Amino acid sequence: MSDPTQEPSTSPGEISQWPMLKIVYRTDPGKLAELLPPGIEPGAHANVNLTIYNLPVNEEPEYGILMTVDADYNGIAGEWAIGYGIDQEAPIFICQSANGQPKFPSETEYFRLGKKVSARCTHQRYTFVEFEGTLAEEDPLPAQGIERNEWWVKVSRQVGFGKGYDFPPHVVRVHGKYGPGHRVALNGTLTLRESPWDPIAMRLPMLEQLSAHLWWPEYQSRDITLEGALDPEGFWPHIDTISGSRWPGRNGGPL
Repeated sequence: MSDPTQEPSTSPGEISQWPMLKIVYRTDPGKLAELLPPGIEPGAHANVNLTIYNLPVNEEPEYGILMTVDADYNGIAGEWAIGYGIDQEAPIFICQSANGQPKFPSETEYFRLGKKVSARCTHQRYTFVEFEGTLAEEDPLPAQGIERNEWWVKVSRQVGFGKGYDFPPHVVRVHGKYGPGHRVALNGTLTLRESPWDPIAMRLPMLEQLSAHLWWPEYQSRDITLEGALDPEGFWPHIDTISGSRWPGRNGGPL
């Protein structure tokens, strides 16, 4: 049996064991609430969660960034997904149409060299997230691991761009279970940059950086299910978004 206190190792060039770069910061509760449609409630903490990653998807590397905020649905704690910026085109449209996963095209540079960890995310030539850090101490998760809920929304607006729906908004629940895996804290700095395409610096300003880690998760299960309906009228102001994200937009682009 492998020693869980030892960092996972792989053969040179292997990407299946790349760690996730997880960053959490506190934002303005009012700004966070503005992004949530009626039926999705702010969580106990006004936290923004960033996950920068390189995972094999369609048997090739996918670099990406996931942006979520702490949010509850039907009394269940979870995270509302603002967007998945990814560098593979193929999964964007099928994941959006099948599951409502808010994917959009983005470029991510993410690497570790020795103790240094660096990441940069860019969309439409605007860099909107940067991180620079160095490895600190091992920071293990509880032995039982974690469970996580993420909220997407599946919706189809009316053909012809009228005010109506061919499929009204429904919450999609993504329920994941993970073993503790291996986690290492980072000493580093997150920088949010102004971008009209990914307005994270404006819409979710950073008040305090709370944590940064490299995490090699132990994947156990992931279930995607269609949950309850959201109020169609209440959701209408959230129907127009930037690209495939949940950032408020106009005709698919910035406001």
